[in-house]
Amino acid sequence: MPEPNPITCYFDLIDRQSRLQGDKPYILHDQDRISFARFARATCRAANGLAAQGANPGDGLAIVMGNCPEYLYLFYGLPRGGFYSVPVNTGLKGDGLAFILNHSDVKYLAVDEALYPKITALGLPVGAVEKIFVRRTTDAALPPGALDLADMFEASPEKPAYQPETGILTHLMYTSGTTGFPKGVVNRNRPEFALWMMYIASQMIEPSDVLYTCLPLFHANALMLTAGWAMGGGVPFGLDAKFSASRFWDRIRFYGVTQFNALGAMIPILMKQPEKSDDRDNKVRIVHSAACPANLWKAFEERFGVTIWEGYGAVDGGGVSSSNAGDSPVGSVGKLRPDIEWKLEDENGNPVPRGETGELVTKIKDRKTGSVEYYKNPEASAAKTTGDWLHSGDLFYADQEGNLFFVDRKSDSMRRRGENISSWEVENTIEKHPAVAECAAFGVPSELGEDEVMVWIKPREGAELDLRELMRFCAQGMAFFMAPRYVDLVDDIPRTGTLRVVKSAMKKRGVTQRTWDREKEMPDFKSR
Repeated sequence: MPEPNPITCYFDLIDRQSRLQGDKPYILHDQDRISFARFARATCRAANGLAAQGANPGDGLAIVMGNCPEYLYLFYGLPRGGFYSVPVNTGLKGDGLAFILNHSDVKYLAVDEALYPKITALGLPVGAVEKIFVRRTTDAALPPGALDLADMFEASPEKPAYQPETGILTHLMYTSGTTGFPKGVVNRNRPEFALWMMYIASQMIEPSDVLYTCLPLFHANALMLTAGWAMGGGVPFGLDAKFSASRFWDRIRFYGVTQFNALGAMIPILMKQPEKSDDRDNKVRIVHSAACPANLWKAFEERFGVTIWEGYGAVDGGGVSSSNAGDSPVGSVGKLRPDIEWKLEDENGNPVPRGETGELVTKIKDRKTGSVEYYKNPEASAAKTTGDWLHSGDLFYADQEGNLFFVDRKSDSMRRRGENISSWEVENTIEKHPAVAECAAFGVPSELGEDEVMVWIKPREGAELDLRELMRFCAQGMAFFMAPRYVDLVDDIPRTGTLRVVKSAMKKRGVTQRTWDREKEMPDFKSR
């Protein structure tokens, strides 16, 4: 029989699972168990609650909150009223935070009580923000002028009268830029998103599965590849506040997890934990990994009794993704779907032969779903494509069978502990220091399989630069994960005739005996 209510948007899927699953748990948040039906009602409350505050369809709300069920109520509920949300990295501060709040045009902001001082430090009001909702976690009084986020969820649980149209803006996902501030990837109301979640679930999720994430909800990995997959499959998922290497497997056992997503850096960190007799005492069948170091792949599987499925995808990838479910060599992200036309190109747009590195570009079949739109940035949107081909910005090589192996990002961005870092943003902040004349930031290999941030600094003439004081300066002006670990003081920074910094020689030289290492010189910096 045909589906009585066809899937036209994601919350059609939420309502469908509410009918089918009812009181079955969906979110497992420590001791709390939130059913599919309760979640559906909460998403309606979110949309109705914001409308009651005067919001109109087309208005946006930024979310600056840690992992909690309310985050998901807002993200998946606001489009019911025609509103869009903007997940914001909770580590941002200063100019980086101010840019997103201004650029996204949001009129509303939901923020954790503990993070509220970051907002006031920007000076109120911020951009177009008219009202701030605070998620309270203590008995402290609300800040002057702020509203209690809990009151929003006292609104009606009935479906909003608003009927969202296909193509309306649902959320912006900001991705780190390399020559400027982050770009906001536009996501619109389309049935394909929900249908894709249902398809993925049909391929890899069993009715008895329990998923898990401790990754931040401002990342698509946790927000969509865990919460979304669980919704598509009608199964629960455990949600924790953050990753803890020492407690990770205890939390896996606590929730009875059978599948989880892991960023590449998590695997080396977990492997460095002392071996325990109960390492294999878990129900995990599959670990969905991104950038797992090839040399640790089999060792991780053997130690913890799991199977790694390596995958690839990007927020601004036009929906292109791949997965190695054990049917491709170790180290490979697998093959793209047979219906995807692709090639690897060199810097001049020429195809490279198998075995050589090039940028992955894919053929766009549907402009509505296969292209990428950056918010208020038509230049970046246009640069993402050449004719009917979408540029990934990522470098791969392919074997003779067409298995892809991720090599690096084509841009100057870095990735540390799962966070994308803009070299431009690091440089821009450091160059604000009065003793710094010029700075160049780049990534060097980390023992954890991703990058460590390294900078070359040319001090101002006649100035003395105290690197410990510089690190404290960085801690005030950028997120902790952006702060450089390695510093070389130099007399000059090499540039091309067009004044573009030449970083290839810097990366080749890397860390030497003369390099200042923050982890050795300031070991207590980690706790800041």
